[in-house]
Amino acid sequence: MSAPPRGRARTADLLDLARARSAGFLRDLRQLVSIDSGSYDPDGVNEVADWVQRRLRRTGFTVERVRLPPAGPFRAGDALVARKKGTLPSAEGGRRILLAGHMDTVFDRGTAHARPFSVLGSIAHGPGVSDDKGGLLAGLTALAILHERGLTAYDELILLATPDEEIGSPASRPLIERTARGVHYGLGLECARENGDLVIGRKGVADFRITVTGQAAHAGIEPERGANAALSAAHLIVDLQALNGRWDGVTVNVGTIRAGSRANIVCADAELHVEVRAATTADVRRVELAIRRAAERPAVTGTTISVEQLDLCPPMEVTDASRRMFDLARRAGRTVGVPLDATTTGGVGDANLIAGTGVPTLDGLGPIGGADHTPQEWLDLTSVPQRVALLAALVAELGDATDTLP
Repeated sequence: MSAPPRGRARTADLLDLARARSAGFLRDLRQLVSIDSGSYDPDGVNEVADWVQRRLRRTGFTVERVRLPPAGPFRAGDALVARKKGTLPSAEGGRRILLAGHMDTVFDRGTAHARPFSVLGSIAHGPGVSDDKGGLLAGLTALAILHERGLTAYDELILLATPDEEIGSPASRPLIERTARGVHYGLGLECARENGDLVIGRKGVADFRITVTGQAAHAGIEPERGANAALSAAHLIVDLQALNGRWDGVTVNVGTIRAGSRANIVCADAELHVEVRAATTADVRRVELAIRRAAERPAVTGTTISVEQLDLCPPMEVTDASRRMFDLARRAGRTVGVPLDATTTGGVGDANLIAGTGVPTLDGLGPIGGADHTPQEWLDLTSVPQRVALLAALVAELGDATDTLP
């Protein structure tokens, strides 16, 4: 898979444009990080959405502001779906590319005041500076550079900014999946790993609720008439934890246990919440089958066990197409002096939902950052120009990549 010479020249040109925007990036990052936008703070998220919406419109995007329906008692901020048509229709080989970032953070209102944006040397600190305001801003900057450079050889660019990624995207998931259908490539704007790696795979997560039903009895007078659900659950926990290591990269965790009501009553009911993480949908299904088979064999006579799958966030699987996307990114990285590698992670994000619709997806395309979700969260400002140029070049190449990618 060889890149045309114009691709290499283009990337170097984009690096110059990204460097010229470094001061503006820092100013914009300060503004964004100074806005409290926790997932449960829809007003704060909407303030970020206002800012992002204005920026997108200045670079030729049509922006749809989506008020999401409540997810149970949870009310999310708005989502943004921004679109820009290119000059290479899909009938002539143009591609539709979806970039996805999120506007929410894990931090409560007041954090931006208590722990304001700061820069120490070349490292920026502040709530959400890496996850995901630095990544989202890198995406906006790359799109602005493409606009400035007049690189429009694609069918359509779509930028999706979500308000609830940090809590599993309960309100925005249908919108993410709907927006992803029909696109050719997905690019996640989460920041790169601390060592600079991109993310080529993310485990999927399946959550299960397991209910054990027994028979109550007086624990002192006639315990033999009871069937202890807590004991049955304890045996099941041992069996479920033993599933760890059976398949490569698969983890099973019994996270919470609830059982019984009083010490003098044989326990009549118990409930377990179990999380499964796996790199492929096939492995998720294998573990689910193993859990259900274990539930069919309760260790305590008189108890029954039922299994309910509560949720499934699909894996972002490593595929031949995503490997070819990474090869293209790595070649562009060499042009701007960034040696790239790729990794897989057990963490999930909106990229999982995009990949779950069958779209080849690559994530971690923001600048280098780390210590997400902690007061020590950081972003390496020296990585910004190269990562912005890399992202812009990758978008441009994917837009008319009919000679290099499927």
